[in-house]
Amino acid sequence: MILEMKVPSPGESITEVEIAQWLVKDGDYVEKDQAIAEVDSDKATLELPAEASGTITLKAEVGEAVSVGAVVCLIDTAAAKTLGVDKPVLEEKPTPKAEPAKKETAPAKAAEKTYASGTPSPAAKKILEEKGIAPETVKGSGRSGRITKEDASTAVPSMGTPGTGLRGSERKKMSMLRRKVAERLVSAKNETAMLTTFNEVDMSEIFRLRKENKDAFAAKHGVGLGFMSFFTKAVVRALQLYPDVNSMIDGDQMITYDFYDISVAVSGPKGLVVPVVRNAENLSFRGVESEIKRLAIRARDGQITVDEMTGGTFTVSNGGVFGSMLSTPIINPPQSAILGMHNIVERPIVKNGQIAIAPVMFLALSYDHRIIDGRESVGFLVAVKEAIEHPEEHLMNGDVKKALEL
Repeated sequence: MILEMKVPSPGESITEVEIAQWLVKDGDYVEKDQAIAEVDSDKATLELPAEASGTITLKAEVGEAVSVGAVVCLIDTAAAKTLGVDKPVLEEKPTPKAEPAKKETAPAKAAEKTYASGTPSPAAKKILEEKGIAPETVKGSGRSGRITKEDASTAVPSMGTPGTGLRGSERKKMSMLRRKVAERLVSAKNETAMLTTFNEVDMSEIFRLRKENKDAFAAKHGVGLGFMSFFTKAVVRALQLYPDVNSMIDGDQMITYDFYDISVAVSGPKGLVVPVVRNAENLSFRGVESEIKRLAIRARDGQITVDEMTGGTFTVSNGGVFGSMLSTPIINPPQSAILGMHNIVERPIVKNGQIAIAPVMFLALSYDHRIIDGRESVGFLVAVKEAIEHPEEHLMNGDVKKALEL
């Protein structure tokens, strides 16, 4: 029996995918549920599992765009599984080397041209080789035009003269996901009145709480106590205080949500993806850390689904894990705001009238000025700052052990 494998729908509104790569070869025997291909949609990269066991015949090329429901391969379910047989290795015959082209002998010129003209001395030759400069581009000042050590030392490559380094290039088609990301980023820049406001936050209290409780937290819950749970809860609190930041524009209407689905940017094998922590307002510190860990693992393993990346109301992006000091994050449409976290650096700050050294992080809030005014944006960022600098009071109701479920 010949089974036609068709492209399943990866999610609502997706009508086309692109074959990113085949994980099997034409004629291979595949097992049921074995991953046979990776397909790119405009939202995610997904694995395509075999629907039955048998011999596969590929019907689409890598990089080809295929419609949802189109046949991409055939599986002969009646074929018996065959053991692999080593194929003889054919001895490759050495490719005959082309004889170097003979240089044409320049016609004899005036008598002053001799064998020494344009020829570098041994010392000059070494210098020119180190600089990657061709001798014929250097004018010699020595006897009969010989290139001296001084000529080589002062020589610079002429415009357009290639050096000795590699000068290759590679051209490849961007994946459908990367093309869609590029399109969305340009759209966000062109179609929103995007503005960024900044603040700094003293991380001393977060450091102290993590140091005192991280071992007990990990032992009890099986997950680390990181910065993201503090920031996620601080963001939810700030969104509750400034609901316009948790809003979106739909045509000439403004939609404000009473739930808080926080998109968290994480790095995956195909680039940055943004899975969503649903109803973050209902999650404890343990709940936030566990959910972010689960989503990060799925993103790392290429298993994240379109549904898991759809529908966030606000985004948090932590460029600090890559060493970023400061940036202006781009809004993740159709959302209206995004918080950028950055690296933590010990800096001198003033505390109680005294200069002290503290771990400081710069924060950046990019927002759509069409629906979020300066009061809301600045107030939101200040609310995040005060929650991070006083987490026991604003995020834990004064009871650290209870909040961390210890």
